[in-house]
Amino acid sequence: MSTFKLALVQLAVGAQKAANLANARRKVLEASEAGANMVVLPECFNSPYGTKYFGQYAEDLQDTQTSESMHALSQMAKDGSVYLVGGTVPERTSDNKLYNTCTVWGPQGELLARHRKVHLFDINFPGCMVFQESEVLSSGREMTQFSTPWGSVGLGICYDVRFPEMAMVAARRGCMMMVYPGAFNTTTGPLHWELLVRARAMDNQIFVAACSPARDLAAEYQAWGHSIVADPYARVVATTDEKEGVVYADVDLGLVDEVRRAIPVYSQRRFDVYPDVAQKK
Repeated sequence: MSTFKLALVQLAVGAQKAANLANARRKVLEASEAGANMVVLPECFNSPYGTKYFGQYAEDLQDTQTSESMHALSQMAKDGSVYLVGGTVPERTSDNKLYNTCTVWGPQGELLARHRKVHLFDINFPGCMVFQESEVLSSGREMTQFSTPWGSVGLGICYDVRFPEMAMVAARRGCMMMVYPGAFNTTTGPLHWELLVRARAMDNQIFVAACSPARDLAAEYQAWGHSIVADPYARVVATTDEKEGVVYADVDLGLVDEVRRAIPVYSQRRFDVYPDVAQKK
């Protein structure tokens, strides 16, 4: 099995967590009914994005039954019989730290993986925008991948896509695709969103998918939208605009081998000149 149908849910996110979870469920099941095998939700799919919201919407993600969002994600995956990359939710740990965390679920509703955002979004565009996730969030310390019937998939969250080492290590350790729930804004989005997705795909000759929330013009933080899938040739094979919707892509992982035979950078790297960043220490 090397081919599957991928769906990116570009969700409209509001202030009511219950409404966000219900809307996510509708869209995940809609994607399942359309034949999707793997479904991706965006960053902060259950809450508005912003430093003042992380603590307010945070949940203890250690227990699927007591966490409202974990329970909802598990049921979505099970009822849709899909692999579900559950966007991100704010996580509060027992030591009162906050993380921006992605969970992944199997088609029986089982938890497959958990990824805490490694690189926090601390930027300063003079005269345009300042944002510092590190004011409230702690950063994750591990890279994450999960297994599917089609191959291994690596995970990152939004700003993680700017750091090529994460995708490079994942690809060299066998991942055929990287998935990034994200929420680029209307400043960084038009500059770099598509460019970064295509660059990570080209660098590593893998599929790369990035899923954004829909844009809300009334929100303090306005998402760029334009959820996107790039193939190992770095071609955009599926995308959309800024509105709510579902992006579908047929992913043929056989294309990874085709590209690597055509452009054999894997056998041409010069680790006698520079180090292999994927080498385990």
